[in-house]
Amino acid sequence: MAQLELVHPAPVERTGLQPRADHDVIAQIVADGARVLDVGCGDGALMRMLIKECSASVRGLDIDPAKVHRCVSRGLSVVQGDAERDLEQFPSAAFDYIIFSHALMKLHDPAAVLRTAARVGERVIVSINNAGHWRPRLRMIFQGKLARWTDDAPCTVRDFAGLARDMRMSVERAVPISRGHTGAPFARTLWRANWFAEQAVFVLAP
Repeated sequence: MAQLELVHPAPVERTGLQPRADHDVIAQIVADGARVLDVGCGDGALMRMLIKECSASVRGLDIDPAKVHRCVSRGLSVVQGDAERDLEQFPSAAFDYIIFSHALMKLHDPAAVLRTAARVGERVIVSINNAGHWRPRLRMIFQGKLARWTDDAPCTVRDFAGLARDMRMSVERAVPISRGHTGAPFARTLWRANWFAEQAVFVLAP
């Protein structure tokens, strides 16, 4: 895993773009001054938001060298690496939060990476696209299609809640998102979110 450490904090970058809905939810969850690892950090948009709004100490991990280079050139502390292999190198409880913002379901073995993340972080935050939303259901019924190749691997709210339960991780909070707006957090009653949430953000505790 390439080591790219920065001494100075990242400057606030003004892009003029609306933040992603799941990023907004995550920024409301992360505590001020928290230690955060953003896995699959991409262009660093969430990292910048957490630095600005939460005064968080944020590091990023991404497999794409071009994205890592862009992040570093913008003053962000990012390392290039494969989460399925390199997350193991971090010590236990090294971070307050490990974040997978639409990144976990892109991995070959999400459950194994989630298990490692639960060791490395005090909390794990995961946002997913909900394949159980009524629109994908209708597309499956009438077109016989479920996969959309630009999205995560198909996963429903109920699927992910079941995975957390099977791994003996507690869901401390779960927030549904539809049309860019958040709904009331859900926990025990999943059917409504499973049908009507386009996305969901989960906060998991080991």
